[in-house]
This record gives sequence, C-alpha cells and structure tokens, in this order.
Amino acid sequence: MQSFRDYHAHVYFNADEAADASALCTAMKDALGVAMGRVHSRPVGPHPRGSCQMTVPAARLSDAIEWLMLRRGKFTVFCHGNSGDDLRDHTAHVMWLGPSEALDLSQFGPDQSKM
Repeated sequence: MQSFRDYHAHVYFNADEAADASALCTAMKDALGVAMGRVHSRPVGPHPRGSCQMTVPAARLSDAIEWLMLRRGKFTVFCHGNSGDDLRDHTAHVMWLGPSEALDLSQFGPDQSKM
C-alpha cells in the first residue's frame, strides 16, 4: 500500500478575504506547528482561487483535519496527500472541507482537463 510523505491543506478564498484567510492559516501554524506557505491572492497552479498552502506531516493529519473542521468558517479547504504523483495527488488522493471546486489540471499534462 502506498503512503504519503505529508499532506497539503489549501485554504481557498476570494481576494477580499485574504486577510481573514491569512489569519486562519497563521493560527493553524501557531496551534499545530505546521508549515505555512505563501498567501496567493490569485489562482496559482491548479487552484481556482486565492489560496494558502499548509503542509501537514502524516502523523499530524487527524489533528489538522479536526482543527480545520472546527475553525475553517466560510473557507473551503482542499486537502491532498503527497505521494510524488502530482496528478493522482490532486484527483484521487483528495478530500474537501466545504464545497469542492474545479481544479485546472492542465499543468499535469496536455490530456488533462478541468476537474
């Protein structure tokens, strides 16, 4: 069975919500000791809106999911495992907190469409 080296939790937000999203991610970093990436106010990579990436060690996943479930408020969070297969990690190895959103998978190859 395949395992994941770690997980990403991407907090999605609209441009006018950037400060609130950044505060949520900073609080998660401080509470759980997980790594916080840059706050992108526009879509980047496959992500359809502004986002901030949190990197969660595999051993802390259940803590991180519970923390986000209780505190994410209005934000949608896209979570995926990191196995080294980027396409599968963004399509098959995923979970959503809140409504799912279409990802732009074109960066993973010419035959990929939006999901």
